[in-house]
Amino acid sequence: MSVLTVLRVLLLVGFAVAHRRRERRQARWIPPDAPRFLPDVSVVIPAYNEAAGIAATVRSMAASRYRGRLEIIVVDDGSTDDTAAIARGLGIPDVYVITQPNTGKPGALNRGIAEARSEILVLVDGDTVFEPGTIERLVAPLSDPEIGAVSGNTKVGNRGGFIGGWQHLEYVMGFNLDRRMYDMLGVMPTVPGAIGAFRRQALRQVGWVSHDTLAEDTDLTMALCRTPWRIVYTADAIAWTEAPASLRQLWKQRYRWSYGTMQAMWKHALQALAGGYALRLDREPLRALWVLPFQQVVYRQLMYLVTIQSAMTALLGTRQRWQVIRRSGVFVGQGR
Repeated sequence: MSVLTVLRVLLLVGFAVAHRRRERRQARWIPPDAPRFLPDVSVVIPAYNEAAGIAATVRSMAASRYRGRLEIIVVDDGSTDDTAAIARGLGIPDVYVITQPNTGKPGALNRGIAEARSEILVLVDGDTVFEPGTIERLVAPLSDPEIGAVSGNTKVGNRGGFIGGWQHLEYVMGFNLDRRMYDMLGVMPTVPGAIGAFRRQALRQVGWVSHDTLAEDTDLTMALCRTPWRIVYTADAIAWTEAPASLRQLWKQRYRWSYGTMQAMWKHALQALAGGYALRLDREPLRALWVLPFQQVVYRQLMYLVTIQSAMTALLGTRQRWQVIRRSGVFVGQGR
């Protein structure tokens, strides 16, 4: 287990270095006076009770240095606070606020997409802030007609304290380091809800944003991965998001993410197919697959805890004796 962990880290770092070198080579290939890819862009912001942050989100979109035509659509999905009133009260041109009964985030996204006038769509969470150059950098890879979606680089804005610091490191070392490797391999698993650009044609091909899971961004990305469209990652398209500030909120968010990802995995049958094939090769019954979701979500986490305990033991220099595992006598009576 520890050897595999070390190998994984080495692979991540190696792919990240290669990804960075590729970015620098591509930047050198573009002449300073080359025409920019500046299509019409519609930004869709689904919002449910986002009164605390919706103004900052909308203002950051409006303050973009993007030189193409830009419209901003806020879909207030049955909020019980002043989300819609705050967005309307900003008085910013080309900001359109739609109010509808609560249908959930996929419903809000699909309503915004349907109302948008552009073929290039940027989907943004209602608690996310873009840097001025983010939109141009995010949509730039879509100049390649084979690319259907682009993942941006999400960073934690409230990174103070232990909980914020943990999530900051998680986003930088986990999410975005992983995405560099996925980009090199061409197997991007998730375009995050906080920052992603899509072709309308690609979304149409997969039936828009699905209501089937709690992780609609992972579900959507997996659906796109099953089409000929390419999905890429651009590290310099940066979005700042507000991460959970308490353990309770963090637990609630990650529970939704984990369960939603498990739903998406089950829906697209990737792990189930691999597991089924492995069982078939070993001539084992397929009924064992019923524990697969729990193996992915629970068992792996237990193995991570074992690795942490082993690392602590190594750091403390504690000697370990031969520890005999208590047996239940499964094979009693056999082999006689």
